[in-house]
Amino acid sequence: MAGRLRTPTGRYGGKTAEERKSERRRRFLDAGLQLFGDAPGYRATTVSALSEAAGLSTRQFYEEFRTLEDVLAALHLQVNDWAEEAALAGLADADGAPIEERATAAFRAYAANVTGDPRRLRITFVEIIGVSPRLERQRLARRSRWIDFVCAEATAAAVRGEAVPRDYRIAAAAFIGSVNGLLHDWSSGWVDASLDEVVDELVGLLLGILRPAGWRPEGS
Repeated sequence: MAGRLRTPTGRYGGKTAEERKSERRRRFLDAGLQLFGDAPGYRATTVSALSEAAGLSTRQFYEEFRTLEDVLAALHLQVNDWAEEAALAGLADADGAPIEERATAAFRAYAANVTGDPRRLRITFVEIIGVSPRLERQRLARRSRWIDFVCAEATAAAVRGEAVPRDYRIAAAAFIGSVNGLLHDWSSGWVDASLDEVVDELVGLLLGILRPAGWRPEGS
């Protein structure tokens, strides 16, 4: 019928309100990755500077986040999610292989993901430290998740007879601390080695935990 009003679709520029909101959030996070992970760093960044880098307004910032700390928290989780996805993909590629190959595949994929963008390293190992009790809880929660990841693989290896049966939680915590410390020092130029050499060292450390001196698989 001529003159009938159309039902509002909620679209503007071909995008729904939810799509526009998601895009704005992504632009703020991309700007945060650049400013927090490179220069000037989280502590020297302002809401105005982040909004300008995102090509958005400060009003739009406060529609998506309460504080800059919220942006850093979201980035920290995202970087860890990317790294976890990479490690899981490495494990999937080595499915059914001996533990040496599985560990190498997982940590090579993890290291390549984390170190492939220096900004991710800085977010994970530098900018997140000492910001607030809330972010410290988040950082430790993600570390605990990585510890669970190592414990699950270690326990599965023990079930297969490829590792000594034991409670791996303390050892896994020590190993994750070594991973974080070594990758941070390597990225800072304090460790004169290739990334492959760093990964090989970490895999050797893990295998030493799984197979302590004097242990032999049953039937060997």
